Amino acid sequence: MTEAGITDDIVSTFLNPRQNAGDPAGRGATDLTQHEIKALKTRYNLADAHTHQRQSPEQEKIVARLTELWHESEDHTQAYFEDRLRSAFFRLHRQPTALRMDRALLSYSASVSTMVAAMYLRRHGMSVALVEPCFDNLTDLLRNMQVPLEALPEESLADPARAYDRLAEECTADAVYLVDPNNPTGFTLASGGMEGLREVVRFCADHGRLLVLDFCFASFALAAEGTRADVYALLEESGIDYLAIEDTGKTWPLQDAKCALLTAGGSLQREIYDLHTSVLLNVSPFVLNVVARYVEDSIEDGMGSVRRIVRENAATARNALHGPVLEYQEPMVETSVAWFRIRPGHLTASRLQEELLADEVYVLPGTYFYWSAPERGERFVRVALAREPEMFRLAMDRMRKVLMRHER
Repeated sequence: MTEAGITDDIVSTFLNPRQNAGDPAGRGATDLTQHEIKALKTRYNLADAHTHQRQSPEQEKIVARLTELWHESEDHTQAYFEDRLRSAFFRLHRQPTALRMDRALLSYSASVSTMVAAMYLRRHGMSVALVEPCFDNLTDLLRNMQVPLEALPEESLADPARAYDRLAEECTADAVYLVDPNNPTGFTLASGGMEGLREVVRFCADHGRLLVLDFCFASFALAAEGTRADVYALLEESGIDYLAIEDTGKTWPLQDAKCALLTAGGSLQREIYDLHTSVLLNVSPFVLNVVARYVEDSIEDGMGSVRRIVRENAATARNALHGPVLEYQEPMVETSVAWFRIRPGHLTASRLQEELLADEVYVLPGTYFYWSAPERGERFVRVALAREPEMFRLAMDRMRKVLMRHER
């Protein structure tokens, strides 16, 4: 057993390639993260959804204070900075129930929180109905923990009035795992009166299912709508077992300094805490201090700096690319990624990605997002929007020229 409490047989599964693994010699990419690693070497990296834009004027002031913030981190307790981050985060997100409960567990990344959730599922032999499409590291983390998966098509939840019945008809797994807003589509069940999410929660309550919610892109719902319903009140009042994962990593330009928050509800709290401490002691107080300052800045500016980048680059992408070759998929929530459907039947996502890469533009093919049916993903590509606008405009010009080859 490792120091993190992972047994040898689980570790051995990490060494086994998944079913749709790429070239064994390493020339291809086995998953989306490997694509994103390659894209880091590309002039126009539109692959990963991490934040690569410059600082806003107010954020520059935080950067100028980094030495001061470092020494401040030495002067207070770990608990002080954890409380400050939790308080700022849930105040920004308008989640008074989560703020009052004060039980979110902090880690360095959402992947760590997801791994803890997967460890729980594995320990209890639970199967999972995972939304499709979704970012494939969720699939990989669950499979690497040997958690059985079944696909839960996003479209089956599109009509809130029918969501309960569709789940009752189609979902046989022990747990329901949703991403809201979804990456890559921007689909959400939690907007407005949360009618769709209420139906999912009702299904889980009636049928004894665990609900896992990935809210890592929820900041964009907040930026778009100016508010966010109190999802934790709904979850707590229902009495169901649930896990909710939040993250700062896709929101602020922090050079990948970030913090994830994992909240367990129902009967799970003690066991999830024990699993979490087997993986991690704490997040750096300096990181917590810096991230909290960015969150507090967004409270002050009403998410203005986040909203500006997404809206400007989304409009640029739509104006440059929507046409005979690519169809912009209008999201329910405008997140930091744009999802395009490929119109010509002869053109696939894999081929288009190769052509764009030859012109130093790296986008992600939809194949990996459709983790149970990669062929469906050949009709889509994803474009990351969290980039400096001038660089993004140049990338769109390059993409437009490639697309013109297929308009004849």
